[in-house]
Amino acid sequence: MYSRIVFSFFSIGFFLSCQPDNPEEVVRVQSTLEIFSLDSGTRQIIYQADENVEAPNWSRSDSFLLFNMKGEIYRIPTTGGTPVKVNTGFATHCNNDHGISPDNKQLVVSHHEKESGKSMIYTMPIGGGEPKLITPNAPSYWHGWSPDGNTLAYCAERNGEFDIYTIPANGGTEQRLTDAAGLDDGPDYTADGTYIYFNSVRTGKMKIWRMKPDGSEQEQVTFDDYNDWFAHPSPDGKYIVFVSYEPEVEGHPANKNVTLRLMPMQGGEPRVIAKLFGGQGTINVPSWSPDSKRFAFVSYKILP
Repeated sequence: MYSRIVFSFFSIGFFLSCQPDNPEEVVRVQSTLEIFSLDSGTRQIIYQADENVEAPNWSRSDSFLLFNMKGEIYRIPTTGGTPVKVNTGFATHCNNDHGISPDNKQLVVSHHEKESGKSMIYTMPIGGGEPKLITPNAPSYWHGWSPDGNTLAYCAERNGEFDIYTIPANGGTEQRLTDAAGLDDGPDYTADGTYIYFNSVRTGKMKIWRMKPDGSEQEQVTFDDYNDWFAHPSPDGKYIVFVSYEPEVEGHPANKNVTLRLMPMQGGEPRVIAKLFGGQGTINVPSWSPDSKRFAFVSYKILP
């Protein structure tokens, strides 16, 4: 999200995605942008900063990552180097719900507009440019882009309920996909467009679910005692990766001991592939490499 604080940028109970920033009690962190390799099981550091770096996206061209820092979007080669700020026009209060279109031509951001402070979804050219408003209703937080490029999926609060919606990528009428009590969040499409994976607290714990793109056939995917957030299907359709909090942790706060877990998309037990200090900002958005062999994430260390 937008900044790392004791009460997160979007914090109110479970709904840590969707609320204004608390300017007090700032926690200084060192952020480490890493790449995990499925083949070797190793972690590679490509960038480190004493700033709050969050939510890497992996470009479809396999050449760069995007991440957010201090409300703006930055670009860095997948091999590391010096980040370069992307020109996002007036959208300089972005949270960490951003991503790249399937054709690698557009960038979507969730920007907090000045008057209300609420997040709205905008698109622009991948290299930067003037943002185009897609969701006039607020707050709205992007999470997924359909593989055909035609539809955006997002979490939104309407009338006091946080649910998953879709909208045409060029703008139009939004469609509500979930209506269970409590938070539904983090929608991300499979590469073949068959399912949207998401997380839901409807059973009392935050667990991974999936549904058809029209909202039908909603089914639970994870079942153990962890609280699971932000499942991202691999491009080859074999796995989902997600972040898990300990059972006592509510929401997706920053500065917690968490695990990254990998699970076969066809079913099976999740396995721990990395343990780290992080949570909020670690893997909120799609970050798989196009060949499905690696993914990017962020770990953190609290500074004195």
